[in-house]
This record gives sequence, C-alpha cells and structure tokens, in this order.
Amino acid sequence: MFKFMRIVMVLLPVMLAGKAQAVRFKIATLSPEGSVWMEKMREGAKELSNRTNNRLKIKFYAGGVMGDDKAVLRKIRIGQLHGGMVVGGSLSTYYPDNQIYSLPLVFKSFEEVDYVRKHLDQRIIEGVEKGGFVTFGIAEGGFAYVMSKNVIQTVDDLRQQKVWIPDNDPMILETIKAFDVTPIPLSIADVRAGLQTGLIDTVATPPIGAIALQWHTQVKYLMDEPFLYIYGVLAVDRKVFAKLSQEDQRIFREIMGRIFKEVDQLNRQDNVKAMEALRRQKIEFIKVPDESLTKWYNDAATVPRRLIEAGKLTQGMVDTLETLLKDYRAKQNNAKQ
Repeated sequence: MFKFMRIVMVLLPVMLAGKAQAVRFKIATLSPEGSVWMEKMREGAKELSNRTNNRLKIKFYAGGVMGDDKAVLRKIRIGQLHGGMVVGGSLSTYYPDNQIYSLPLVFKSFEEVDYVRKHLDQRIIEGVEKGGFVTFGIAEGGFAYVMSKNVIQTVDDLRQQKVWIPDNDPMILETIKAFDVTPIPLSIADVRAGLQTGLIDTVATPPIGAIALQWHTQVKYLMDEPFLYIYGVLAVDRKVFAKLSQEDQRIFREIMGRIFKEVDQLNRQDNVKAMEALRRQKIEFIKVPDESLTKWYNDAATVPRRLIEAGKLTQGMVDTLETLLKDYRAKQNNAKQ
C-alpha cells in the first residue's frame, strides 16, 4: 500500500503538469464556413492536435460571429479570444509598416508583388511579433478593385460616390483623403446592408471577398485597375503563445506556416476564378482611359508622404519598397532589350 502511494506521489505532479499544458486556442474570423481559409485552417488545427497528442487544440469562430477585426482584436486584449484571422491592416497599431503592401496603385502586376514579398514578408512577420502577435506567414487576399453601383473612371467620378472604408483602418482613411474623398467608415459586417440601403454605393475589395461576402450582388461595375493589395494573417497573442513549450511552439509554427503558404497559393487561383465569376454575373468591367489613369496615379503618389507625416508608415520602409520596385522594373526592362 505504501509503495503504491509513493508511486502515486511521484507520478501525480507529472500527470498534473501534462494536463496543465493542454491549451485550447479560441480563434475568430470573418471567413465563412466552407471557404478555402476555413477548410485549410481546420486541416491545420486537426494536424496540430494529432501531432501534440491533443495538448493543443483550436476552436474556430467563423463567419464573423465574434464581430469584425476590430472587435476580435479587442476580445484578444481582454482574454476572451486568443487570436484571429484578420486583414493585415487591422494590426497597424502594433506594427504600422505592415501596411506597406496596401499603398494604392503601387503594384502593376502579381510578379511585382511576388518580388517585393520575397524581400519584405519576413520583416513584416517579425515586426508584428515584436508588436505582440505571433503570425505564421502571409496569405494573399489579392488585388482589391473599386466596385460600385455607378460607373467610375475618373477621380472626379469617385468623389461623387458614397465610398466605404473599414472603420478600423487608419491607413485607408489617409489614403482615401489623398483623392479628396469623404468616406463612410463601416465595419465589414455592415457593408452588405449599407449597399442594400444606399448608405454606401462603392467598395474596394478583392474578387474572392466580394463573392464570399455577397457584395457582388449589390454592385454593377468594376473599375478594371488593381487599386491596392490586401493580405491576411493568423495572429495569436504572443503572451499566450509564449506559455507553450518550445517543442509545441515549433510544431505550431511548422504546421500553420505550411498551411498559410498553401492558402497563399490557393487564394491567387481563386481570385482568377472569382474575376471570371464576376463577369458571368454581368458585372461590367470599366476600363480607365489613359488620361484619367494619370490623375489616379498622381494622386496615389502623394499617399506615402501623407502616411509618413501622419506616423502611419516609416520613411525607411517606403524607401525599401521603392528601391525593390525600381530594381525589379529595371531587370524586366533589361530582359526585354
């Protein structure tokens, strides 16, 4: 009997320690069930649970049931959630330079995006982590296009519209001011209703976003010029993540890092398909005349300075982006000669 009790006393702390290490991460997102994001995230969560003998589990709250990105980040701060799949710009408070990809009309092609991301993704990931969130890579949201109920070809046309911007994205606010537009901030969850009621009539979103959120049912036109580039991340509270063992942290990063690379690739393919779906839905693609495009680009060129002066971006990050684009374009021009 005494021998049995001694064995129990030896094993009990070990058993309790193992139990204490079990963590259930509560992660929220606007992505609806059935989307590529959710399918891949659940795939990763299942593998994470299996690889850690159920020490790590993830409970997802999909479809915006926990609110938009702003609400999710607030719930993370108070401990109600541990993380969220959010648009990169939502984390600007924690690392302003993470918005560098979202400068308007800065990229002319996906090839330019790929070249720049190859150099800057890791810098953004490290910056966000220093700001308080562990991320596992960047997943492309794609090029956002201006979609509206009325034809938009010129900057003056845009000024006549009721333009939506996310209510938690200070960079987009500064950006739209450069075009002398007075926007209407709304949470993403309220955009469809805003389009239905006429509160707003113009949005900027990637094709897959327009379809997933059903905004495409409320617009008639798409300005056929990629306006800005959007990406998403899985952001987990660094303090919670740091409580995991080193091995569990490594497994978490390995699995979700791989999943995000897969989502990154799948989203590009899905955006191409979504563009075709929009055409099939009879949304009219509006070409911007060259003379009008010059005005768009001239106004967009003032945005970096405005954001630097407002403290939303650093000069160093803007300089790095411009250097990378200059290098890429020079290489492309040399290759054509």
